[in-house]
Amino acid sequence: MNPEPIEIAQMLRDEGRNLRLRVKAGAAGLSRLVSGEELHRSGLVLTGFTELFPEHRIQVLGNTEMLFLKKLKSGDRRKALELLFGFKIPCVVVTAGNRLLPDLIELSESRSIPLLSSSLPTTTFVLLLSSYLNSHFAPHLDIHGTLVDVYGTGLLFIGRAGIGKSEIALDLVERGHRLVADDVVTLVRRPPGVLIGHGPEMLEHLIEIRGVGVLSVRDIFGVRAVRMQKRVEMVVELRDWEETGDYERLGLEERYAEYLNLKIPLVQLPIYPGKNITVICEAIALNLHLKVYGLNAAKELNRKLHARMRNKRRIKDYLKWDDE
Repeated sequence: MNPEPIEIAQMLRDEGRNLRLRVKAGAAGLSRLVSGEELHRSGLVLTGFTELFPEHRIQVLGNTEMLFLKKLKSGDRRKALELLFGFKIPCVVVTAGNRLLPDLIELSESRSIPLLSSSLPTTTFVLLLSSYLNSHFAPHLDIHGTLVDVYGTGLLFIGRAGIGKSEIALDLVERGHRLVADDVVTLVRRPPGVLIGHGPEMLEHLIEIRGVGVLSVRDIFGVRAVRMQKRVEMVVELRDWEETGDYERLGLEERYAEYLNLKIPLVQLPIYPGKNITVICEAIALNLHLKVYGLNAAKELNRKLHARMRNKRRIKDYLKWDDE
């Protein structure tokens, strides 16, 4: 699911203070839309090169662009700015506290294109605004599941309704782990390929236990038991136990769940009454930690078995013709 474009006015309400943004002209155009997360330094278009000009992006004028404009003759400067403002750009931002040129203000008002200024250095401004826009325009997806931070590992529990996802999460919280979201988890893809999960604001840190009702985890267990968001590092699919089920025994076969074109390691966990799922989930999280550090128990066992087989075969071949 791709987010809707954002108005310049909304961007100012969200990040105007952090970005030290001020509206200097063109306030009538604050309803203009930004449709992507990329920014554009407008240097080339000011020189007259307009091929492949990304007019849908926010245009940034930093020290280099402003110095270039100031060194132009009055007529050439006006022509360069008219070329820039001739496109359907969302807005123009002058950074690093540069003084605004009269032509900039006049064209901004006449074309109803917002002219903003920021006292932040250009590099800092671009970094902060790009981060905000990346967050807003990141692809996202709502799924039915429960997300818990277990030993710093984000475990996403999925499975049929009523299978026990919330109960497992509550047990994990009681053991000192942290709930991120229950019932509805919003997954967001962040660069360079990280999946972040969080809950909807309406259901924040609430958990539903069938037969009991809705509980506030934050109020019952305190703020130590919750967190706002967490990277999803493992998907745990809870499945009803089947005698004929094909369940992984060694862990050599790697399985994945795919969300927003990202593959996340998957564990399919069969459950039945009396099975201590909570401890198993803690072991899943810790085992993932070991894999990150390069220790894979299943592969190590497989290596030892093959080494043992090779050694026995070598001894057998050595003694094959030894009749002593």
